[in-house]
Amino acid sequence: MAQDLVLYGYWRSSAAYRVRIALNLKGLAYESRPVHLVRDGGEQHAPGYRALNPQELVPCLVDGGQALTQSLAIMEYLDETRPAPSLLPGDAAGRARVRALAQLVACDVHPLGNLRVLQYIGATFQADDAAKGAWSRHWIAEGFKALEAMLAGHPATGRFCHGDTPTLADACLVPQAYNAVRWKLPMDDYPTIRRILAACDELEAFRRAAPEAQPDAPAAEA
Repeated sequence: MAQDLVLYGYWRSSAAYRVRIALNLKGLAYESRPVHLVRDGGEQHAPGYRALNPQELVPCLVDGGQALTQSLAIMEYLDETRPAPSLLPGDAAGRARVRALAQLVACDVHPLGNLRVLQYIGATFQADDAAKGAWSRHWIAEGFKALEAMLAGHPATGRFCHGDTPTLADACLVPQAYNAVRWKLPMDDYPTIRRILAACDELEAFRRAAPEAQPDAPAAEA
């Protein structure tokens, strides 16, 4: 039986990872349709997918025939159309804080290490894998330094980024931490982040969203 929700994504896409977490936290069933970002020049550039998402990026969530793009917009859409459990606090100040934490990752850190950025600096500036790794570690470290300061000691920080239930902020943090590990960024300087990541890892919703748990994940990846 076809699902009402169809998620186009890629196993290692941080943006798609966020949306998988949000769907799982809400207990929503969905059909996964992989879009391989590298094979044959990138399946996201194929005309059929471009018709769904003119940006030629993942994720794209189709809900009842309506195509939705941009991970943060998708997650807020899910919160508005399937409000329980909520991914945003009930108060305006809390919502602003969660959005700021989420956007720090999704808007300021993640785009600098995105596949198309790394491909561009490789092709244009002859950056090899070592240079790409140094670039990625630098920008993740810059973001995590600020994020740690925003989380540590803040009265609204609880078991998770905001309070004791996961929010949009946690859904954005976990995939970026995956990237930090991938690019071998030491995490010793971020004790609050590490504590929150451990709390997230206890939840099945996060574990089922992990890249290695996806149907298009390769059996082994360097």
